Amino acid sequence: MNITMILEKAVELYPEALAIVEGARRMTYREVQGRVRRLAKALCDLGVGRGDRIAALDRNSLEMFELYYAASATGAIFVPLNVRAASGELGAVLADCSPKVLFARDELMELATTAVVSGGQGAASTRLFAIGDAGSSWGQGAMAYEELLRGPSELEPVALRGEEVAHLYYTSGTTGRPKGVMLTHRNVCVHALAAMCELSLRDTDVWAHVAPMFHLADAWATFAITWVGGVHVMVPRFEPRAVLHAFETHGVTVTNLVPTMLNLMVKHPDAKLFDYRTLRLLLSGGAPIAPEVVRAIIEVFGCEYAQTYGMTETSPYLTVSLPKRHMREWSQSQQLRVRAKTGRPLLAVTLEVVDEEGRHVPRDGKTVGEIRVRGETVTPGYWNLEGETAAAFRDGWLMTGDLAVMDTEGYLDIVDRKKDMILTGGENVYSTEVEHALYEHPAVLEAAVFGVPDQKWGEAVRAAVVTRPGCDCTEAELVEFLRSRLSAYKVPRCVDFHESLPRTGPGKIQKRTLRESYQERSLQKAAQGSSSTNSFSASLPSDKTSQRE
Repeated sequence: MNITMILEKAVELYPEALAIVEGARRMTYREVQGRVRRLAKALCDLGVGRGDRIAALDRNSLEMFELYYAASATGAIFVPLNVRAASGELGAVLADCSPKVLFARDELMELATTAVVSGGQGAASTRLFAIGDAGSSWGQGAMAYEELLRGPSELEPVALRGEEVAHLYYTSGTTGRPKGVMLTHRNVCVHALAAMCELSLRDTDVWAHVAPMFHLADAWATFAITWVGGVHVMVPRFEPRAVLHAFETHGVTVTNLVPTMLNLMVKHPDAKLFDYRTLRLLLSGGAPIAPEVVRAIIEVFGCEYAQTYGMTETSPYLTVSLPKRHMREWSQSQQLRVRAKTGRPLLAVTLEVVDEEGRHVPRDGKTVGEIRVRGETVTPGYWNLEGETAAAFRDGWLMTGDLAVMDTEGYLDIVDRKKDMILTGGENVYSTEVEHALYEHPAVLEAAVFGVPDQKWGEAVRAAVVTRPGCDCTEAELVEFLRSRLSAYKVPRCVDFHESLPRTGPGKIQKRTLRESYQERSLQKAAQGSSSTNSFSASLPSDKTSQRE
């Protein structure tokens, strides 16, 4: 079982079916296969072979799609790169994986060339290719992507075993230095089959690639949608209104978005102006989502909704919040509570919630434990990091670091990441609970809650908030609002107002940056000999700050 067979099967069953839509470009599966095989032949002629690395720095595009399959055809390992990363971060990735070739969108070529230099000896032999109109006009020996496809000969894909590494996904770095997560061909294929079954994917589906294809929030659909012969619609950049327009224009039926994207879309002033009648299922994943946002999604789009949860290390999905058959007889409010949960375990994985001693926690929806998983979609480990790999597993189980409760039906609710749980005055505060309460306030567009050092309580709860356009509120109003919904120790001691919140490459809010900015500001104040505690957010651009000490 390998990735190449997915495209081969699609061409066998749906040769003239529409495969890719990107702006004015429209290609059938047969046309895409021809391009992939010519690209693979050119890569082979360049010396790329089994086990070599091929890296790509690109937004959602036809070329990104082709590279996933061309890498497989040559037996190489594909390394998708985060377009939001800094050159130094990319250089560290290139130094770690030493790709033979690097493809970069022309507008990102300057970033790519700087990253190659930053990568030092590890990237010294990396050859650059430019995707787009600029092509060979770039220096540093860069050649145009399309030049590689002009050869008449095509490569017959190499035979690959399921346990061979197919992809390296470098983690976003929310917990430190990025690590290369290895996914095998079997990992990818088994996950695609499980998703096809769970989500009832079929040849009539039209998938919108909105979340970044360099991340598994979206990349898995490159395989699952192809396997069923569906249509891939490329959306290069996320802009709420443009995505809403794409849903209507292209007849999108299903897609997965991170919660921050969905939140911005449903709260857009034009959200109800478009026709979404083709939409049958919207998924969210990558971070917990507030029940209030789930209600808005169902109201605006009028389609089925499900939350997903997963990790790069698990290909990615581990759960989906689709109701079981008997639950579909429940009231709408009861079903909404199910859909707002983290979900039940996905096919192909075994998932448990355990305490510190590895014992199952009660399925009472209250007792918190850590999620552990195993199965055919779980990574064999981290690239060149045997110690990190060993530390991630315990008795054959991957320890996720996510804290959750499980109900009597087997549905999870994630309460926090271990690292994001706040311990204040001996009490545990789960940041997601406070964030969900903040999202109930009509003026709140986005919110992030995190802990900061406190001499008296150990840690103090702090919130960062972005208000909706045209809405305004004060810190005192939000605090009073939360006091009616949360225990006193869970209410943030300080609320900082921002024009935007820092994000990771996939679009998730990056709490680590918020914490580090606060700590940096605190150190600066201490160095200046100040006894006052001012808001950290002055160190972030364009922030409006309020505080309550």
